[in-house]
Amino acid sequence: MKLHYRTIGEGQPLFILHGLFGSSDNWQTLGKKFAEKYKVYFVDQRNHGHSPHTDDFSYDLMVEDFHELVTDLGETGINIIGHSMGGKTAIGFAAKYPELIHKMVVADISHKAYPMHHDQILEGLNAIDLSVVKSRTEAEKKMEAYIPQFGVRQFLLKNLYWVEPGVQLAWRINLPVLEREISNILVAIPFDKIQVETLFIRGELSNYILESDFDEIAAKFPNSKIHTIHGAGHWVHAEAPEEFYKVIMDFLD
Repeated sequence: MKLHYRTIGEGQPLFILHGLFGSSDNWQTLGKKFAEKYKVYFVDQRNHGHSPHTDDFSYDLMVEDFHELVTDLGETGINIIGHSMGGKTAIGFAAKYPELIHKMVVADISHKAYPMHHDQILEGLNAIDLSVVKSRTEAEKKMEAYIPQFGVRQFLLKNLYWVEPGVQLAWRINLPVLEREISNILVAIPFDKIQVETLFIRGELSNYILESDFDEIAAKFPNSKIHTIHGAGHWVHAEAPEEFYKVIMDFLD
């Protein structure tokens, strides 16, 4: 699959892989800062953003999508930042194509399986009938009954766009497929060891990487370290952008 991407800056390549229900648009502000030193690629994964929608969805497929993009661009020695689902794609890519990677940053996710925890988000998204709802304000009101957190609602609503301005809204995410495949999005990524130099960044208030996971991560990623951003949750890059940026730049440099 030919993924949609945009690029800014010059220098060593730095690819950014967004998380579930996100897109490359969520990374514009940080990406511009990274582009002061790196050639930044903003990538939309399949069924997200401006990339194609498909009934097929798995980490194996997303790894191959990303490999096709990197190969088409002729890039090697790449750096990767992957958040949440994008982090798992990055881990799968590193397991299969380590020779293409210089360094990897995995933001608030690990290789392990996770229990289902997206019920409220899916209910909130499905509560919006786009044949009836004709504004973002109206969509947010429908969503509010299921998703009380204002920031999460705003993040999700970035996926809405006008097919016909003022007439018809649509989702840039392939909601039916993401809902159907949600259990596969939460699966573990199988591999023996990944030797790529890796930085894990975790939010102190998030439960995606627990202290009880540290030994397993150290065993599976021998050349890794873990940085905790205090006071931040799962969206570490949005909640603590300055520390997130500094930690990554120190690691890449």
